[in-house]
Amino acid sequence: MGCSSCGSGGGIPRGCKSNGTCSSGGCNKLGVFDWLANMQLPSGKSQFDIVEIRFKNSRKSFFRNLKGFDLNVGDVVVVEASPGYDVGVISVVGELSRIQLQKKAPNFKAHEARKIIRHASQEDIDKWVAARKKEESVMHKAREMAIALKLDMKISDVEYQGDGSKATFYYTANGRVDFRQLIKDMAENFRVRIEMRQIGARQESARLGGIGSCGRELCCSTWLTDFRSVSTSAARYQQLSLNPQKLAGQCGKLKCCLNYELDAYIDELKSFPSTEIKLYSKKGTGIHIKTDVFKRLMWYLHQTDDKSGPGLVALSPERAKEIIAMNKEKKKPEDLKDFDQATFETKAPETPDYSNVVGQDDLNRFDKKFTKKKKRKPAKKKASANANTGAKGNKPKPQQAKDNKAKDAKPLGNKPKAKGKKPVRKNPNQKPVKDGQTGDVKSAEKKPQGRKPAKRKPQNKPKSAEGAKPNSKAEGTGSTDKKPNEQKPRPKKKRPPRKPNGDKKPTNNGDKNNEKSS
Repeated sequence: MGCSSCGSGGGIPRGCKSNGTCSSGGCNKLGVFDWLANMQLPSGKSQFDIVEIRFKNSRKSFFRNLKGFDLNVGDVVVVEASPGYDVGVISVVGELSRIQLQKKAPNFKAHEARKIIRHASQEDIDKWVAARKKEESVMHKAREMAIALKLDMKISDVEYQGDGSKATFYYTANGRVDFRQLIKDMAENFRVRIEMRQIGARQESARLGGIGSCGRELCCSTWLTDFRSVSTSAARYQQLSLNPQKLAGQCGKLKCCLNYELDAYIDELKSFPSTEIKLYSKKGTGIHIKTDVFKRLMWYLHQTDDKSGPGLVALSPERAKEIIAMNKEKKKPEDLKDFDQATFETKAPETPDYSNVVGQDDLNRFDKKFTKKKKRKPAKKKASANANTGAKGNKPKPQQAKDNKAKDAKPLGNKPKAKGKKPVRKNPNQKPVKDGQTGDVKSAEKKPQGRKPAKRKPQNKPKSAEGAKPNSKAEGTGSTDKKPNEQKPRPKKKRPPRKPNGDKKPTNNGDKNNEKSS
């Protein structure tokens, strides 16, 4: 893709750092670096008049500059086509174009070459861009037509000519396809001249592009210009598993990169013995399993009569040749392990230069559970009817505690008592109401809010006993005189209703009698 279509913004590429003035014409697909640009021609010799022009995707062709235009890499020019004219971008000029011509088209005839008409005007460029925008919609319609005619073909790309008078359809097929009716239908719908061109699977991937299994762009769509045949023997030389899913590329064929390091593997394998030769010892037979070429190790499966079963033995090529020479002399070593190369070349791993301060090299560092120790909450004291606890279980203020001690005859103790024998203290905050004095009865009848009263078990229900003293909440009692900072005491348990008796003074001895009766 060109600089105008890259995502860096402003038409300036960020990758090559040439600020849009690349010698190859920008970040184009299959761009060529002109390493002869700074070379001056000898005196009396003119510049080579044939230039290389790039069209859509990877299609390139050579044209002749007979009119002597001043052409540079990246210029948009109008060239001859059949019929009409086409628009392309110059990719190579000068002496480098001569080298490219000898490499790609050795049988090229200069007098038969098409000519460059002129530099493209703004009107030519606008017409060319408008034709390029139609290509995607036309390709989808052509696919629908081919499916309707039940043709065994795949239309992969469409290329419009610069003047918009001709469209070339690229397709792939396993065999020959009769597309005469398809051409008639497309010419009737698109109103252009139709040309069908069959390409291979690799050419299709080169035109469309993509990302390979290595994470980079496909070699065929970026820099690889010729397609060499790749065989499965290349995978065997490199000790690769013959898995077609791993060895195949985006095109469905064997990856072109299998040929890149093949020569180095072949040269290295010349010093290795044949893998088909078995190694014989007094304990058993060794069969070749795999070879590590660059570590120079050959792994053999040593089949013995031991109960432990066969084991893998790593031998160097030199030691394997020694055993083969002994076997040819009808001699057998005691055991292949005597020649085990892995026991001689084992080295301790090198320690890193930096220190592992926070344990970043520990693989199990995230397995530890970082749990904070929960602080134990202090045990809540049970609410009692003594003067030291308020209605909500709050401790009284120091001044209030002093007043309570002065009013009570006996001092209050905070020591816990045994269950069932809890002494009940009088409430010093509640005063008796004199005869004839009206009090707020509703305030005395209100139940304390907060915790729900604990339910008594059936066996703990109080029995009716004679002589039980009435509760302080009986009828006829007036409102108690309270200080501003004092709170109403909260009973521990729900008390049964008492018979009203206004003559006697209210006391808190009812709970004691109830516990005794129960």
